[in-house]
Amino acid sequence: MRHKKLIFFSLIFVCAALMLAYIFIGLTPDNWAFNFPRRLKIMAAIVVVGAGVGLAAATFQTITANHILTPSIMGLDSLYLFLQTIVVFLFGSGQLVMMNDIPGFLLTLLLMIGASAALFICMFRKEGQNIYFLVLVGFVCGTVFSGLASFMQVIIDPSEYSVLEGRMFASFNRINMQLLWIAAGIAAVSCLISILDFKYLDVLTLGRNHAINLGVPYQRVVLRTLVCIAVLTSAATVLVGPITFLGILAVSLGRALVQTYRHSMLAGASALVAITVLILGMFVTERALNFTTPLSVIINFIGGLYFLFLLLRAKNT
Repeated sequence: MRHKKLIFFSLIFVCAALMLAYIFIGLTPDNWAFNFPRRLKIMAAIVVVGAGVGLAAATFQTITANHILTPSIMGLDSLYLFLQTIVVFLFGSGQLVMMNDIPGFLLTLLLMIGASAALFICMFRKEGQNIYFLVLVGFVCGTVFSGLASFMQVIIDPSEYSVLEGRMFASFNRINMQLLWIAAGIAAVSCLISILDFKYLDVLTLGRNHAINLGVPYQRVVLRTLVCIAVLTSAATVLVGPITFLGILAVSLGRALVQTYRHSMLAGASALVAITVLILGMFVTERALNFTTPLSVIINFIGGLYFLFLLLRAKNT
């Protein structure tokens, strides 16, 4: 246990060191006024997104009893792109730009949360519903949303598509501070609810039947956790855009490092790894590639390869 705590605190140290390095390296008296506030804003967004995605991925794998699935399988990324596409298709790119204010942000967030929550409530209304059926429905819905979005993207005006294309990739350089504070508040409440359920989630690692026999209110805990997962994933996606494979990368590396069933450490390690990956990605994007490649492309490339590795390893075991 002491060894695991040492690794966990080392993760905190590495993450804090990278934060300070990103904020202060390259600052001079000439560029301080511009770069320092900008980097603080980016770092705040990274913490919100990384903590939300990491915690959501860790708890999702617990309730599905599967170390490969992540919330992205629910189709939330595809739903986000579908909502952005349908706005451009029906109202033009000008309306999409106007949706970058508080009402537009909240509307998109509520639509994503509402669609996910409605799916969860329908699936768990009756006792004994199979969690994998929920995952399958989410995957099918994601495929449908992606197909509809692709169809509309083909027939819209190329100039309209160029505006929409900026929303297809995650970006930490166009953060609205008002939206950041709203997303941070929503994510903080959802994280707190999930943290209060950690004692139940620790028991859920034993399996559904054992958890019920030990007194865990299974249906209520799973439904509440899934709603929190939907809120966290939706808030992160609407704030910066989709990063599909960040969750699998964060929770898999976090689990490998701390090797524990206790969610106080597992979820924390996953969040720290997600934040670390995002900071390293920003270093590569800004200072090595000079903004020529989006951050989400780098993370999805590495995360996609790691996901294939996990699939192949699971097949051979």
